[in-house]
Amino acid sequence: MQDKDLTNDMAKRFQQLPGIDTLLQLMTAEINTWGRDAVVNNLRDLLVRLRAEIARGGTPDCAIESIRDNAIAALSALNVSSLMPVINLTGTVLHTNLGRAVLPQTALDAVMTVAGSPSNLEFDLESGRRGERDSHVESLICELTGAEAATVVNNNAAAVLLVLNTLAMGHEVPVSRGELVEIGGSFRIPEVMARAGCQLVEIGATNRTHLTDYRNAIGEKTALLMKVHTSNYRVEGFTHSVAEVELAALAAEYSLPLVVDMGSGNLVNFTALGLPREVTAAETLAQGADIITFSGDKLLGGPQAGLIAGRHDLIAAIRKNPLKRALRVDKMTLAALAETLKLYRDPDDLLKSLPTLRYLTRDEADIHAQGQRLLPLIKQTIGPSYTVTVERCLSQVGSGSLPVDLLPSSALQCRPASGHDESLRRLQQSLRDPPVPVVGRLHKGSLWLDLRCLEVKDEDALIGQLQHVAP
Repeated sequence: MQDKDLTNDMAKRFQQLPGIDTLLQLMTAEINTWGRDAVVNNLRDLLVRLRAEIARGGTPDCAIESIRDNAIAALSALNVSSLMPVINLTGTVLHTNLGRAVLPQTALDAVMTVAGSPSNLEFDLESGRRGERDSHVESLICELTGAEAATVVNNNAAAVLLVLNTLAMGHEVPVSRGELVEIGGSFRIPEVMARAGCQLVEIGATNRTHLTDYRNAIGEKTALLMKVHTSNYRVEGFTHSVAEVELAALAAEYSLPLVVDMGSGNLVNFTALGLPREVTAAETLAQGADIITFSGDKLLGGPQAGLIAGRHDLIAAIRKNPLKRALRVDKMTLAALAETLKLYRDPDDLLKSLPTLRYLTRDEADIHAQGQRLLPLIKQTIGPSYTVTVERCLSQVGSGSLPVDLLPSSALQCRPASGHDESLRRLQQSLRDPPVPVVGRLHKGSLWLDLRCLEVKDEDALIGQLQHVAP
């Protein structure tokens, strides 16, 4: 008798489930927003789950309004972009996982302009014939570096791959053991060289490599000499490396090109900006490099790209490589890169116009003052569960740029009143939730929100996010 009652009760619950047509009549707005197929599929999935729960003996809410609300919530979640802006309070200016350089406004405007309409990407407006997409940035790169010619691919690893595949495939390339760099994500110079089809010849020792090591490695199969800038680490102590000008002379003696992978890349005198010295692209070419490669989204402060600059004949050969098409950049990248490069024509205004350099050169006193100004609001918002103070700290450049040089900064230090790490991790996790994820760093039992990269325009968003997570 009891089993029969349960069966009857389950049958009633099945009968209470509304049909899809009935639900669709209540979801006109959602159909207009997401399309009929998406709404129908979502409702079907939802009803299948409800039937399964009833079959298991459950008592789910089968009210039509509840089902409609759950469907809307599911559809909204499906259509939220997984790629969204975050507030970078990690203390790492060029954070690879957070997208590295923040583009200047002129670059953003240029992207919007070309993204929404056809453009003359590979069309010569004067002749009416097919054009070259490099033409939109080549003259700018040459102007700022002193190169004869230039081309662009999608990142610096691609630039190194393309150069080696073009100039050294099937041949040998001597590289100092102290320069066998591992790039982020476990991409290593030896592996890139292998994929390029050339043979690495390791020379010297990890800490000391001499000109004679290069000379002794040169043979009939040598295609070029290569120097890799160790931009993501530094070997110190009993060390020696060969300067570009010496390598250039040796390369010229054997009629070999000298390729210098600069890694992060740099176009201005950093010491004049109060930053640690970093060799510029122009200096490297002036010292005799035939080809240089460097990134667009690190110290240069532009979009992700790999810039290749140097001798006209070598760049011409690189452009003809079939891999160039596979590694080329799109119109939005070129538009952003061009506008970023134009800013370097006015060095006096560069710190105002280029976010990366503005963050790197920001005065610690200004950062500390911002923290003191925000502190009362933060304390009021976050409540008594956490103790918040403004503390001195050290920021870093990031993305393998200037790896041992730290920048004095200030941070909001959040400590749990309970002293429990679990509550601190909950705070960190909650801050990373939408609508405006805030990313800090855990250090010595506290959550540090380094303010170096916090723009004034983002302060309200930070306070709003703290209100969102406040207990």
